[in-house]
Amino acid sequence: MKVDVTSLESGAAGTVELADHVFGLEPRQDLIHRMVRYQTLKRMAGTHHAQDRSEVTVTGKKVYKQKGTGGARHGDKSVPQWRGGGKALGPKPRSHAIGMPKKVRQLALRHALSAKAKAGDIVIIDKAASSEGKTAALRDQFGKLDLSNALIIDGASLDASFVRAARNIPNIDVLPVQGINVYDILRRKKLVLTKAALEALDQRFASAAQSGEGA
Repeated sequence: MKVDVTSLESGAAGTVELADHVFGLEPRQDLIHRMVRYQTLKRMAGTHHAQDRSEVTVTGKKVYKQKGTGGARHGDKSVPQWRGGGKALGPKPRSHAIGMPKKVRQLALRHALSAKAKAGDIVIIDKAASSEGKTAALRDQFGKLDLSNALIIDGASLDASFVRAARNIPNIDVLPVQGINVYDILRRKKLVLTKAALEALDQRFASAAQSGEGA
């Protein structure tokens, strides 16, 4: 699949070939959903905590005598039946992360990239760099490219001036190629890839193409 390359100044910068083993798969929504669930569960803090009867601060004295009251028998006030008592079966700190094989995660990323390519929401630029490092100038450039909601993926290293100029623009995210992930791809309308990012992705999934995974 051939795609035109543009510059941030909206000028033509040639064409590139999108690899079929990365961008030409038939998207599987179930696989993409599994990956999004994997990411969102992994990022959950899991710090919720409720005090049980061994942790609450209450008197340990018996509430009233065992017999002769006509009521139920009770000991101290730490039990859940009493106000201020411990919670029965309350949440405790834990990890919400689930397991997912590495090959399945890689396949889900390729399916997410293929979904963007199929929808026509991939933009290829020659490089992500800003000489001025000014937000206003970069916002104007994005406006000409119709990038109001986009994830921009560059090579292994990012241009500091570009990152500084882009971080104050709403709905624009900038990541190095090693940080590309399914969740961030889906949460933005457009996926913007530099030539460096495209080459890195092609090399990253070259072994999958040779073995025929996900075909």
